[in-house]
Parts: sequence; C-alpha cells; structure tokens
Amino acid sequence: MRKIQTILGAIALVMIFCAFQQEKKVTVFMIGDSTMANKDTTGGKQERGWGMVLQPFFNDPYVIDNHAVNGRSSKSFINEGRWQKVLDKIHPGDYVIIQFGHNDEKPAVDRHTDPGSTFDDNLRRFVRETREKGGNPILCNCVVRRNFHRQVDSTVEDESLRDVKYSDEEVNSDTLIDTHGAYREVPRYIAKEMNVPFIDANKITHDLEQGLGVVKSRKLHMWFKPGETPSIPSGRKDNTHYNIPGASMVAALLADEMRNTIPALRPHINKKMIKKTKKNFAKYIKKSE
Repeated sequence: MRKIQTILGAIALVMIFCAFQQEKKVTVFMIGDSTMANKDTTGGKQERGWGMVLQPFFNDPYVIDNHAVNGRSSKSFINEGRWQKVLDKIHPGDYVIIQFGHNDEKPAVDRHTDPGSTFDDNLRRFVRETREKGGNPILCNCVVRRNFHRQVDSTVEDESLRDVKYSDEEVNSDTLIDTHGAYREVPRYIAKEMNVPFIDANKITHDLEQGLGVVKSRKLHMWFKPGETPSIPSGRKDNTHYNIPGASMVAALLADEMRNTIPALRPHINKKMIKKTKKNFAKYIKKSE
C-alpha cells in the first residue's frame, strides 16, 4: 500500500511539474517609438501603434509587454531609465523586439544619435544586455513615413502631427520617398555583426504603402476628413502614425516575417490570425474605394 502511495505521489508531482511547465509564460518585450507604442483609446480615439495590436498574433503562453513610448529615441529611452526597467524584467527565454530610428534622426540633443557611432552603440547595448539576461533580441529597422514628396522636410516633428488638421496634400511623386537614410540601414548591419534576427520593417511597410499608392495608403494612417470620426471632428493629416486597421495590418505583416525568420517563434505565431487580418484589411480598402 505504501509503495502504491509513493508511486501515486511521484505521478502527482510529475503532473504538477508538467502543468507548471505548460503554464510558464514567455514575455515578448517591445522597445521603440510612437509607431510601436500603446495609445490612449478613450473617447473613441483611433491612433494605434503596431506593438499595441501584436498580441492576437501570438499564441499562449507568449505575452506581449509593450514598453515603446511616443517620441523616444534609442538615446532618450536609455537616459530616462526606461531600458533599465525592461532589463530588470527579462528572464531567460524571453524576447526583446527593438525598433528605433524615427526620433534618433531628430536634432534635439536629448534624442539625437548618429549612424555609424552613437546609434549603433545603443543598438549593440540593447542586444548585449538582453543576451546577458538570457533573452533573445530581435532587431527591426524603422517603419516608413508616408511621403510622396521628393523634397523631404526634415524639420517635421512626428509628435506634432496630431495637431495638423485635414487639408489637401502636396504630392509630386507616385513613388514613396525615403525619409530615414542611414537610420534604416544600421539595424541591419548590427544584426549581421552580432548574429541577431533582423526584421526589415522598413521594406515591409514600404511595399505595403507603395502597393496601396498615393491615395489608398492614407487609409493606413491617422488621415481623416472633417467629420469622418467623432474623436477628430476637424480631421487630421498625419503620415506617420497608424489608425486601427493600419496598425493591425502592419502588425500582421511583421508577425508573419518573424514567423518566417525566427524558427523558434514559428509554432507560437498564429498563422490563421495573420491570414484573417490581411483579408479584413483588403475588405476595408475595397470598401473605401
């Protein structure tokens, strides 16, 4: 009888251990700027960062923990102590998705970094310190801005676009014009140098915007005519930040690329949800025609 109890006890312990292993969460941390960040959704607000809507593309037990913040560069994210807060939470096996560049190119001294020196060094730091905690870094380059104008205005402050009212736009190109320069290439080089998975978010979003064309690509962004949505009665013309369908589509495309690029993540990324989101987005664009 005692032997049977011992055996049953051992089985129970094994079952508890297995259950614990099955329930153990893997966290996917995200660090970056406003194109990735969580947004205020009160009052029917429409702006979304792609990281805010990434969770549906990951199966349990993978949990998204989005620390991206509006207006931050790799420099200010570190100097404000935001990186340390993420670093303190990383456990072995977790992932960190890293996407900067939009604000590193700004001239403000509290944000500016230089490609080939300080920008590179900050990305190396994120990678190195993630690995020191047993985590898995993933480098992304910056998503594109919707820019169909050959003369790029480098003085535009992305955060101020939320105050730009709807108006006709000046377009002089049917080809999307890059605004990021070397900042879009550095993450690729660092990924190769440090043997890190690289997600070419710039190319993926470029192909998305270019494929939609000058007019339809507005439907990705916070571009609303007056009266089109109650939360922005005067309308808005914002070529950087995503609306709800736009953020969902970008998240689907980037999750799909992670699935194809990172074998360890493939079983944990929901292919059906990616397919469904792409289909819904196509319907959304068709309906807007």
